Amino acid sequence: MGTPIRLIVGLGNPGGQYDKTRHNAGFWFVDELARRYSGQFAAEKRFSGEVCKVQVGGNAVWLLKPMTFMNRSGLAVRQLADFYRIPLEQILVAHDELDIPAGDVRLKQGGGHGGHNGLRDCHAHLGADYWRLRLGIGHPGDRNKVVDYVLSRPSQDDEIVILRAIDAAAEQIGLILQGEMQKAMQALHTR
Repeated sequence: MGTPIRLIVGLGNPGGQYDKTRHNAGFWFVDELARRYSGQFAAEKRFSGEVCKVQVGGNAVWLLKPMTFMNRSGLAVRQLADFYRIPLEQILVAHDELDIPAGDVRLKQGGGHGGHNGLRDCHAHLGADYWRLRLGIGHPGDRNKVVDYVLSRPSQDDEIVILRAIDAAAEQIGLILQGEMQKAMQALHTR
């Protein structure tokens, strides 16, 4: 068994105009966990974000939505991790992933940021060895269209499959929190 996860960060942009955009898939994931486990997010200035704590099968976990905008997400993660002395290997960052088809989800530890501004800032503040929940949103097919694509709402079909992927990942959260990453990966990567 691996190291248990104590902090789950959802990456996204604050503000109503971004709520339904692909780039906020990380927010959608932590919102789903808060809903399932009766958590209530509250603004916490010292952590530059909205925070809640939930219990999942006897495991306590912090949920964080940075309110610093995507390209400054790492600051909020660093502030909360430092305050609660949560090591890098006990952090899971959920984020949208262009390089995975909409509706697919992948779990991995470490690696590059792949041009994702939220991950780039997390790397700058934390290093690269945290866990990631990569929520596939697909790619527009043209790199010049990426910014508009991630900052727009997915098609109805894509939104349905992205939400199903989030649901599938939420179903594995018990394993993830216990550090049973291989079992969680097998369930998610073969669905």
